Amino acid sequence: MNIKIGFAGNHKIGMESLKILLSYNIKPRVLLLPKKGDYNEEMKSLLPDIPCIIGKSFREKKNIELLASLELDYILSVHFPYLFTKEIIKLPKIGVLNLHPAYLPFNRGWHTPSWAIYESTPFGATLHWVDEGIDSGDLALQKLIPVSWSDTAHTLYQKVLQCEIELLKEAIPYIINKNLPRIPQPHEGTFHLKKDLETIRRIDLNLEYSGEKIIRLLRALTTNNWNEAAFFEVDGKKFLIHIEIRENNKE
Repeated sequence: MNIKIGFAGNHKIGMESLKILLSYNIKPRVLLLPKKGDYNEEMKSLLPDIPCIIGKSFREKKNIELLASLELDYILSVHFPYLFTKEIIKLPKIGVLNLHPAYLPFNRGWHTPSWAIYESTPFGATLHWVDEGIDSGDLALQKLIPVSWSDTAHTLYQKVLQCEIELLKEAIPYIINKNLPRIPQPHEGTFHLKKDLETIRRIDLNLEYSGEKIIRLLRALTTNNWNEAAFFEVDGKKFLIHIEIRENNKE
């Protein structure tokens, strides 16, 4: 396959995405991996004979020169935790692509399932072109995910991971043929930093909440991490809350 691609990945979805590329006979020319990625060794084992750049060192002069020498068509980023500089964005002939677990322009940034539930915004997966902003580049392909009232941030995240894999498979022919769309991203939408989740976690027992608001809050803060859970405090003690919701299908 005469496609020159650099691959920047993290987590299990990064490894699965790399396997998809290889199944289409697209072999990356370089790997970019996070400093402490949980699937680094597995991804390196799939491509033991290519250069591997760890952590933020891809921004160093020697590695920028390495990337330039490979004459890449694309860099594909899958849950890669670092931002690309303007200099690196300009290196690939066609561009840098990012697979993002949200339906852009909604939920740029962090904790996308949580904010989609809490703010009742459309949710899904997006493959987009990378610019100098955060998840603000032109859109390539998108898929919507229906959000159920029984969904929590945790269940919704599992759904979007599968949706991202499906979206990548749909994108492969476009990548091969070098004809992925570039649709300008609307300026409206939502954006959240990682720290923003802390602003909604505390439930004040002296306040009254509507039923819908408290249910959305608890769903949004039921992740796989108790440190992100909603909480209330009584007598100096903190109580964390996770919820499970099941639709009653019995007649």
